[in-house]
Amino acid sequence: MIEINLIPDVKQELIRAERVRAGVISTAILVGLVSIGLVVVLGVLIGGQAIAGKLADDAIQKQNAELQSKPDLGKTLTIQNQLTKLTEMHADKKIDSRLFGMMVAVNPSAPNDAAFSNIKLDPATSLITIEGQASGGYAAAEVLKKTILSTKVHYLDRVGQDGVEDNSPREVPLTSAVDIRETSYGEDASGQKVLRFVISFTYPAELFKSGLRNVEVRAPNRQENVTDSRNRIPQSLFTDAAADVKEEK
Repeated sequence: MIEINLIPDVKQELIRAERVRAGVISTAILVGLVSIGLVVVLGVLIGGQAIAGKLADDAIQKQNAELQSKPDLGKTLTIQNQLTKLTEMHADKKIDSRLFGMMVAVNPSAPNDAAFSNIKLDPATSLITIEGQASGGYAAAEVLKKTILSTKVHYLDRVGQDGVEDNSPREVPLTSAVDIRETSYGEDASGQKVLRFVISFTYPAELFKSGLRNVEVRAPNRQENVTDSRNRIPQSLFTDAAADVKEEK
């Protein structure tokens, strides 16, 4: 069979160009429709978010107005915040009254006993500073220092490391260093010559910690249960500061 092509080459190129143009236009129309659809979807989402945000703002403003209308709102919120911290504050509180029992325990027996005119407790630095006087002179002050260095704090933990009650006894030193300064002679209220001094030392946290049981301060040849703090504190433990006198040469 013999075929004769009667369409010129130019006409064939034109037909192919028209087909390509038609494909491009169809593709452009399809892409445009897809783009329009995406714009519509984004518009709906953005509009929905704006509406939801407006509703949330209105609800917040309404609730805020209701809160502001309540009388003494600031006082109420402050009290509620303090109530939530009661348990934490109770767990962290210190039983400072144990200081008196500790003073009884560390005071040596006569003739080296001392009387105290001022006691300062500084929780920020864990420092105890004692102003006192002793009729036994420098020897008595030295005995007091050694007694404090030899004293231990015995206790039982309420809760052990495994979260259960632990009855095993523990102990820590009352201090590792004692400083005696400002020593001078004076006269007490009865006219007796006494040595005045200032003594200070750092104490362990266990001494005043509230979460411990059976806390005892144990000095050489003396033991004092300080859990109930100030019971039966002898009046002779405290005295007025001695007056100045000239030290004999």
